[in-house]
Amino acid sequence: MQKIYKMLTVATVLFVTSSCKKYLDINSNPAVPQVVQAELLLPPIEYQMSNGTSQDYLQVWKVTQNMGGVSADLSSRNWEQHTFTAGSDAGGVIWRMTYADLGLNLENMINDAVQKQKYEYAGIGYAIKAWAFQMTTDMYGPIILDEAFTVGQLKFHYQDQPAVYAKVREWGNLAIKYLNMTSPVSYAAALQGTTGDGIYGGDKTKWKKFVYGLFALQYSHLRNKAEFTTQYADSVNKYVDLSFTSEAEDASVAFNATSPTDSNPLGPSKGYFLTTSNLYYGRPTTTILNYLTGGVRGTAVPNLSTSTDPRLTRMLPATTVITKVTGQPDVTSYVYQAITPGLGSSTPNVPLVLGTIPTGSTLYPGRYIFADKARYPLMTYNQLQFAKAEAMFVKNNKAEAYAAYTRGIRNHMDFYNRYGRASNTPDPAISDTEINNYMSSSEVAKSAADLTIADIMGQKYIAQWGWAGLETWCDLRKYHYDPTVFRTYYQMTAGELAAVNNGKFAYRFRPRYNSEYVWNSEELAKWGGLALDYMTKETWFSQQ
Repeated sequence: MQKIYKMLTVATVLFVTSSCKKYLDINSNPAVPQVVQAELLLPPIEYQMSNGTSQDYLQVWKVTQNMGGVSADLSSRNWEQHTFTAGSDAGGVIWRMTYADLGLNLENMINDAVQKQKYEYAGIGYAIKAWAFQMTTDMYGPIILDEAFTVGQLKFHYQDQPAVYAKVREWGNLAIKYLNMTSPVSYAAALQGTTGDGIYGGDKTKWKKFVYGLFALQYSHLRNKAEFTTQYADSVNKYVDLSFTSEAEDASVAFNATSPTDSNPLGPSKGYFLTTSNLYYGRPTTTILNYLTGGVRGTAVPNLSTSTDPRLTRMLPATTVITKVTGQPDVTSYVYQAITPGLGSSTPNVPLVLGTIPTGSTLYPGRYIFADKARYPLMTYNQLQFAKAEAMFVKNNKAEAYAAYTRGIRNHMDFYNRYGRASNTPDPAISDTEINNYMSSSEVAKSAADLTIADIMGQKYIAQWGWAGLETWCDLRKYHYDPTVFRTYYQMTAGELAAVNNGKFAYRFRPRYNSEYVWNSEELAKWGGLALDYMTKETWFSQQ
């Protein structure tokens, strides 16, 4: 991905003013072609899929309680309190990703590919477009759809989620159509090269599976609709079965980590989590810690490394203490600490998710998927298995739900072994013995009759922790933050939530400040977007 920043890309401004139109006219000069070939556009587009989501996940993770901050500064905890930072574009980067960073680049890639019969690129382009708009509507609710990329327009109308969901399926089906076609010229070498397709190397079969996975996740969001048990659950099941068959087919963006510009956005070199002086991001919360220390089905014991879950010591960093800890020998012990969401911490040594700086070094090694060389996950096999387990459970097909649930757990361990050991000082792989011991523990349901929805959603929370922030938030919202479903999610009181929320949790983010609140506020007002508690207005997908 290092060459991404050295490539010529077209202008990617959503709101094209008259001056921008002149820019486009000037660049119509045949000597300086404005339309860039699809082959050159794909790598920077794929980079923006990781860059855009990762930046907003810093805020989303505070709502989902993946991460928290230790700072006593209340303004730094806005997102943990389910509100926003006024006048800031934080929380609006996915909006920018879809309409600007991908934007006209992606449109031009698709157009070039269709017109010149580069069907691989056309299929990949439509798959990415469907994914981007799905992410955007799940983040913000009503968004710009039919009027997106209209040249010369300054104000844009929004359309709500039913229209966006339908359009996502339409674009996904176009992706399948083109991926099923054969180009007159083979582009295999270009797609497999260092400046080609950094997700699948041009493998059309895997891209089709990515689209099917997107369909499965979309239908799984509609769990509260009356049609779910009669239609949508079967659609989840159908598309999961058409999608990935193992973690080897997971969708993820590759990085070589030869420089900060070619590093995983979640890694230490990128700086999103910064250093120990940064008190706002990167500290695991009690929600994930409790899940990994007995809280899926029992009572968590978070302060000691006695968990049977082998993922605890691989996913979360521990504080080393040379003191006697109750129940432990009087030797070096490892204590797991976490942030209580919204409350900060009086314990300054809650470690960053990036790990502990090794002796003699000034850099974090990065742990789990937070290493510079780690692939950036977009969609995984285990994630889809949990979606299938949930759908079949709601449909009352408990046997199939249980089979998918156990596959999800085992394959998340495989996910760690494949993608979570890219650090310069990797933790050991999870062994078959460790996996079997955990599957035999009290934290895992032993039969279909024993299975609960909390078992499924708790394990899915663990599997998606640290990367699938938006999908986790969809899960929380469709169950309305139910503590019987998400057993370790910290239930903030009305006094702990932002005062403007009136005791309500967040269901949507506010659109990008510098485009929507500055230039498109009239349209925002139609949807209630100017209200201080707009984030608490429930989205369509989570309603009955």
